[in-house]
Amino acid sequence: MTPLFIPSPSVGVWYLGPIPIRAYALSIIAGIVLGWWITGRRWRARGGTQETLDGILIWAVLVGIVGARIYHVITDAELYFGPGRTWYRMFYIWEGGLGIWGAVAGGALAAWWGCRRAHVSFASLADVVAPGLLVAQAVGRIGNYFNQELYGGPTTLPWGLEIDPAHRLIGYEQYATYHPTFLYELLWCLLGAAVLVLVERRLRLGRGKLFAAYIVWYTLGRFWVEGLRIDPANRFGGFRLNSYTSLIVFVAGAVLLVALLVTRPGLSPVPIEPPRELVIGEADDDAPDDVPASGERGSGSVTPPDEGRDELSP
Repeated sequence: MTPLFIPSPSVGVWYLGPIPIRAYALSIIAGIVLGWWITGRRWRARGGTQETLDGILIWAVLVGIVGARIYHVITDAELYFGPGRTWYRMFYIWEGGLGIWGAVAGGALAAWWGCRRAHVSFASLADVVAPGLLVAQAVGRIGNYFNQELYGGPTTLPWGLEIDPAHRLIGYEQYATYHPTFLYELLWCLLGAAVLVLVERRLRLGRGKLFAAYIVWYTLGRFWVEGLRIDPANRFGGFRLNSYTSLIVFVAGAVLLVALLVTRPGLSPVPIEPPRELVIGEADDDAPDDVPASGERGSGSVTPPDEGRDELSP
């Protein structure tokens, strides 16, 4: 009897004339679009406008992609620099190589800047983005499936991923099926998105706490997945570099979550987006997170939504 396994795609690139259409790129784009859509529904359900959100997200996405590539090049510099290496291939983003840590850091920095310009609370934006970000990460992992890359060690489990001989790592040529780490992370991210929405509604997590919970959830799963992967990586003390990154960011996220639970309980007391007339009148001011720029802002026509609308899609 033929054992059960997950087959790998036979093709990961299609051609439209001379133009290559790569499944990896399509996965990243699909993840961005879906995450953006989810975030838009959540933002509007809280009284925000799509125009303001789009103005912030476009820069967050663009800078996030650059940050993801920079992180990859820095942490895997040996792939681009040194004897026999071609340094300018670090710009060949279509060949793969994006680090989620750089993407989140770069995207967060750009979003913070955008929030300051739009007089929007960065903490509130981060909470709105968190579930959609996990969904985007989940969809993006499908690109690794098409590339037959970043898989785990050999396994005979019925959900083992079949890897073509051409894509098997040196020393593992005799094994046919491997742990589908792309699938593990995909499912972990989707489950996390659902968990975040649930705890947001039940525990009234706001003012940055939901994003802190996202950090804790994602890094916990990523640490486990990193322990399964066998692709080449920089190691220190027997652990992969990304394992250390996951652990450090997990601890930072947990500390942040506890601190916010203690110092900033409940939901934000101000609208997620100030009335337009107040923004125009304060165009030269910087509005700090969750603090009205004037005593009258809370009397605007925009009011915080009720908990029942805090979901992926209303």
